[in-house]
Amino acid sequence: MLFVPLPFVIALLLFLRFVALLRRQEVGNRPFLALIGLCVLQSIAVGLRWGYDVTAIRFVLPVLAGGLPPLALASFQSLIHRDRADIRWLNIAPPLVIVALLVLAPSFIDSALVVIFVGYAVILLRLAHAGPDGLDAARLDGAAGAHKALLIAAFALCLSASFDIAVLLAIEWGYAEDVPMIVSNANLLGPLLVGLTATVAARAHVPLAPSEETEGDVAAAERDRDVLERVDRLLKEQKLFRDDNLTLGRLARRAGVPARQISGAINRLAGKNVSQYINDFRIAEACRLLRETDMPLTAAMLESGFQTKSNFNREFRRVIAQSPATWRAENRSI
Repeated sequence: MLFVPLPFVIALLLFLRFVALLRRQEVGNRPFLALIGLCVLQSIAVGLRWGYDVTAIRFVLPVLAGGLPPLALASFQSLIHRDRADIRWLNIAPPLVIVALLVLAPSFIDSALVVIFVGYAVILLRLAHAGPDGLDAARLDGAAGAHKALLIAAFALCLSASFDIAVLLAIEWGYAEDVPMIVSNANLLGPLLVGLTATVAARAHVPLAPSEETEGDVAAAERDRDVLERVDRLLKEQKLFRDDNLTLGRLARRAGVPARQISGAINRLAGKNVSQYINDFRIAEACRLLRETDMPLTAAMLESGFQTKSNFNREFRRVIAQSPATWRAENRSI
């Protein structure tokens, strides 16, 4: 009977997601495609090493592992509109360090991987600190999901680091026979979590437009009101909320206001994040369509700017405290 290692099953799952993402043919998804592709390669390598005992793979596994955190960082950076040229070197240094250690000091590889994984987890958490609004190049409809994916990716890197620490302790305490099991689990869970979160975050990506100036002074109350009035006027007059690919960056360019000022004004005056604020307009439009037309629920959902039923139903309940079908039955125009 043919033996199929579990890492090969994981590789197949991630490969199917890779193909689905590739079909979207969006240039901005390339970092996520590279990240998922690396997770596929790592899962295959783990299967060959621990499933079929291909010992030569042991030289490849740490290099693949060292490339995972930089690609995760580069992927989520693509959902943020601001220059990060000052840390681009971080995206190529770790694999080079691991290759150098393979040649010069193999005994330090596990320790180096711990530092790399924890370090990049901290960087990802710093990116996540700004909340969903910080992902201003992500579709507003998907920013919350992408933000959760960012947090999970940081957790996955910490998890991989904990497994590497377990390897070091197992060797130090004389339990070297347990190392294969620990390593195989580490190289299975890490790529799986990172690969799955990459597909979630990639769905929030839209093609990037030229970047705009994002610096601005701290807005006073009057400036906040002016910004919010400008945004409201744009949303009401041009129905911009109907754009299911709307991002904070695009909204800022259309309004002629820095994204940071829009986010701050909405946070301070409306007590909501930008995604929730835009979704309020979308729900209002959906209610109008459900009340005044015979349009099916799905058509009303798409027409008002939502892409998925789950997000539409969740936001409808947040704003209206009822399901769309129930609200329509109670409020339908005669």
